[in-house]
Amino acid sequence: MFAHGPEPTAENLRGLCEIVKTKAAEVGFAQDPDADRLAIVDENGNYIGEEYSLALAAKYVFSKRTGKAATNLSTSRMIDDIAEKVGGQVIRTAVGEANVAAAMLEHDCIIGGEGNGGVIDLRVGPVRDSLVGIALVLQLMAETGKTIGQLVGEIGGYYISKDTFAADKLQGQQILNSVKRTFADAKLNTTDGCRFDFDDGWLHLRTSNTEPVMRVIVEARDRRTAEKYVDAVLKVRKEVLG
Repeated sequence: MFAHGPEPTAENLRGLCEIVKTKAAEVGFAQDPDADRLAIVDENGNYIGEEYSLALAAKYVFSKRTGKAATNLSTSRMIDDIAEKVGGQVIRTAVGEANVAAAMLEHDCIIGGEGNGGVIDLRVGPVRDSLVGIALVLQLMAETGKTIGQLVGEIGGYYISKDTFAADKLQGQQILNSVKRTFADAKLNTTDGCRFDFDDGWLHLRTSNTEPVMRVIVEARDRRTAEKYVDAVLKVRKEVLG
């Protein structure tokens, strides 16, 4: 039994945010029930989002070594920005811990994970491990002498939106085919559904493997740009489903 929803989301971690402020803590960490996901609260009691867990871990690892990282198609571009600054490379995979871990083993990646707060370090094991994430973030803070807020500021950020809507496999394929035509000029990756990369953001659209829904993840420099791409998908959905 949990005092609140068990997912480490902003809504469920209000208590942690308040404790960080009242106790003047330097950082707050939250795990999900099976401890494979990590969410972080900064020194001011602000929930910074699970996408930053992997980004901060990658920032530390890439400060020590240059190499490859692996993550799924639905994860923020922040890790690409971090790797690019030091001549690193990011390999994108289908969604799923097993897919990311397999790519890490194949390409001898120095860090990897998923944007849901899942950090993977092969020196410990080919699985998402929130304790590994905590250790890497604390080490980054200790060596730089910087707060989470300062480190997040250095990384920068994007507006990211994640949503779902009802669609079975057949409807989903029809929607994908139509969206491909809509975004014909975008860079396309069809490893897992369709990821469309634009100069000002990206959109990942895929059908669920476990339920009759489509998942829409979009990231851009600002909310207005992100909503532009989501609105285009919703327009296609309406045309396909009626």
